[in-house]
Amino acid sequence: MRPFTYLRAKSPAEAAALAAQVDGSRFIAGGTNLLDLMKLDIETPTHLIDVNGLALDRIEATPEGGVRIGALVRNTDLAADARIRKDYGLLSRALLAGASGQLRNRATTAGNLLQRTRCPYFYDTNQPCNKRQPGSGCAAIDGFSRSLGIIGVSEACIATHPSDMAVAMRALDAQVETVRPDGTTRRIPLAELHRLPGNTPNIETTLAAHELITAVTLPAPLGGVHIYQKVRDRASYAFALISVGAAIQKDGSGHIALGGVAHKPWRVEAAEAVMAQGAKAVSEQLLAGATPTGQNAFKLTLVERTLASVMAQARALA
Repeated sequence: MRPFTYLRAKSPAEAAALAAQVDGSRFIAGGTNLLDLMKLDIETPTHLIDVNGLALDRIEATPEGGVRIGALVRNTDLAADARIRKDYGLLSRALLAGASGQLRNRATTAGNLLQRTRCPYFYDTNQPCNKRQPGSGCAAIDGFSRSLGIIGVSEACIATHPSDMAVAMRALDAQVETVRPDGTTRRIPLAELHRLPGNTPNIETTLAAHELITAVTLPAPLGGVHIYQKVRDRASYAFALISVGAAIQKDGSGHIALGGVAHKPWRVEAAEAVMAQGAKAVSEQLLAGATPTGQNAFKLTLVERTLASVMAQARALA
């Protein structure tokens, strides 16, 4: 690990302003992803700004009937919150499907959204990776790609976003609140937070330099049956081959998002318009234009079958 300096910020605006003052600054909260990447010499920040003391750890009702989740709310606390379990069960289920209990105790809401890919070639500094070292190439495309992306990919990168929580939040129409170094704030729909790789897979979000996430807001509850189904190689502590997050109403309509298939949580609203036609029709819309490798083409069938299982569960529970 390389040397770095460290400072505790006193407010969100101060944290963003301080980050802009020192090249190579990064925010740190739980550190469950960043510290691992620093040890592997993948992330090399020169200055860490600790945001743990910024009082962003509350879950509050909004005037619109939704909920505001502070950026520092730990995954364990969010999954266990009574209102989240009652009105946003999809989110609670997705969180409990991710990582281990120890990691959920430390990982934060904002950190979960911003965690970096688990592509094995990103973690292997002996291999070329455009996400880690722009312009070096993508070893995954001609390598072992079974767990990697099938849609929204590019010739520069086929990595997937690893978050379970983000899939649920995408299905629930979440928005992200931020503060920038000049003190201005904004809201970003989660649909617009994560970028597709294109020719610059190293640029993973639409956040400006040193912009700090302060909260995530969810609109009024969708109701219906909430299901998060994760297909993985082992029963626990594994990232999704594919996952389906769904909130489905009694009439069969609903919201559906996928994980494990793209560089971001994957949702296509047009696919939700054909839910009455069954899982095959929905999956065809969701995965239109997919370009899998020979090793991960099985995900096309796996998405359809998992969707069928989720939709059948929803009908039975309705």
